Amino acid sequence: MPTKGDYYEILGVDKGADANAVKRAYRKLAMKYHPDRNKDDAAAAEKFREVTEAYEVLSDKEKRARYDQYGHAGVDDQMNDFWSRGGQDSQAFRDFGDVFGDVFGDMFGFGGSGRSNRGADLRYQLEMTLEDAANGREAELEIPKHVGCTTCKGSGARPGTNPVPCRTCGGHGQVQMQQGFFAMRRTCPECHGQGTRIESPCTDCGGSGLVQTRKKLKVRIPPGVYDGAQVRVGGEGEAGAQGGPPGDLYIVVRLKKHSMFEREGADLHCDMPITFPQAVLGSEVDAPTLNGRVKIKIPAGTDSGKVFRLRGKGVPDIRANRTGDLFVRLNVAVPKKLSKKQEDLLREFAAETGDEVYPERASFLGKAKQFWDDLSGEVK
Repeated sequence: MPTKGDYYEILGVDKGADANAVKRAYRKLAMKYHPDRNKDDAAAAEKFREVTEAYEVLSDKEKRARYDQYGHAGVDDQMNDFWSRGGQDSQAFRDFGDVFGDVFGDMFGFGGSGRSNRGADLRYQLEMTLEDAANGREAELEIPKHVGCTTCKGSGARPGTNPVPCRTCGGHGQVQMQQGFFAMRRTCPECHGQGTRIESPCTDCGGSGLVQTRKKLKVRIPPGVYDGAQVRVGGEGEAGAQGGPPGDLYIVVRLKKHSMFEREGADLHCDMPITFPQAVLGSEVDAPTLNGRVKIKIPAGTDSGKVFRLRGKGVPDIRANRTGDLFVRLNVAVPKKLSKKQEDLLREFAAETGDEVYPERASFLGKAKQFWDDLSGEVK
């Protein structure tokens, strides 16, 4: 009889590894060596048997304690009994179903009970303006969905009759099958996990227990929602099969592009043009906000690109108890058409002013002259 390997070494874990580490190691190795992935590889089948046996021991506190104290001698009798029953006992089978239900899912048709009748979730896209998103609104929706058939009360069976247990699985929703040396359960192919079948279908729903309708809902959208935000409405998805619980409705917010504001989180940004005299002489102008207008005092000599921060004039932050700010950037507008008198006045103004009234320009010209002088010296 071949000597058994160390269970910790087989799974590739330390002796102090916790239950989660043991399960993660088993998942990885079981996926690699599973017989359905290595149909003609006897060595892989034997390796799968090894890692399963190691997991069966190390995932059980009592077996692991005996193994740590006595080695294989402490658990061999139990493992022989385990394999004699096709690789099943209550704890091992639960662990097996848990691991492979996550790893393989429906690839091999096992894992999980297969009897969940919960209805599907629904998604609905709701277009909103920036103003509505900032202030919140009550949206009136009309959702196409399936609801429980009132004739058969969702059972799918003709009134006066009832679903009967499935002949294939005996009402369990699962059938047991043998794959190599391991026994496994999978969803019943006849009743698809329901455990029952309908001999006399309801004429109104065709046996599905569901009928199509359009339901009107009023949903409160909270202030501060952003583009792509989801608002969950519990229980307003598709009805569940055979009286099962309904799914949920997820309203996905899509914001329309605004003509004036750009949104960045809870903050808003706006470009506002002002005239040359307003920038030079200073003035008081009206700035737009989502809730009206506010006055901004522009100091004399304000440069184009100057940004004013209006605190609390943004949108509510749905993730925090605060309201964002509005950033107004001033752009000095250049006149495109001038009268003869206006042109003459500007030429007179230009003739009477020197670079001293434009300190930034004077500084720039000084740097440019030095650059040109240095460049000329290098060329020579």
